[in-house]
Amino acid sequence: MTTPDDGAPFLDEEMRRFLAEFQADTRPLEQLQEGLNAVRGRGEAANGQVTAEVLASGALGSVRIDPRAMRLGADALAEAVLAAANAAAADLTAQMERMMTDGLTPFADEVRRFNQG
Repeated sequence: MTTPDDGAPFLDEEMRRFLAEFQADTRPLEQLQEGLNAVRGRGEAANGQVTAEVLASGALGSVRIDPRAMRLGADALAEAVLAAANAAAADLTAQMERMMTDGLTPFADEVRRFNQG
């Protein structure tokens, strides 16, 4: 992270203070973004014999198929893979919604106070 006066030594003290406060105020948003980028959704199907992980981008990150799941047959195994992937996507969505709500609530409260003032 840069400091308030990096590349701008001509800034007066008040501007440096303002920039430092701004950086402190926006740090929770940076942390929220980092958290959103790192979140992973996980899901399973076929009694845990098929598991899937979905990345923050929405891409399928991994699929694990227990060898016992091969006994399900091709169609049932395909359905189990899809069910695990869909459960992982739903888990990812739920986690991201919670993170966004928790991360943005303080800012929404501040906007409401500002608009009322």
